[in-house]
Amino acid sequence: MFVCMCYGITDSQIEKAVREDGIGNMRELKAKLGLGSQCGSCVEMAQDIIDTTIVGESLFKNVG
Repeated sequence: MFVCMCYGITDSQIEKAVREDGIGNMRELKAKLGLGSQCGSCVEMAQDIIDTTIVGESLFKNVG
């Protein structure tokens, strides 16, 4: 699903940035992908994806 229409950034790209690059907030995401620097309508959804991905990753790190 597209989150940022200005730059064509998807939820999968955001999740990947969180998981692989350790992105943890909008400032870091903006620096990495440019997201949120144009119209700003994607910021809230992008932050939700960051938060959900971080929580999801931390819940399953020690399972195994």
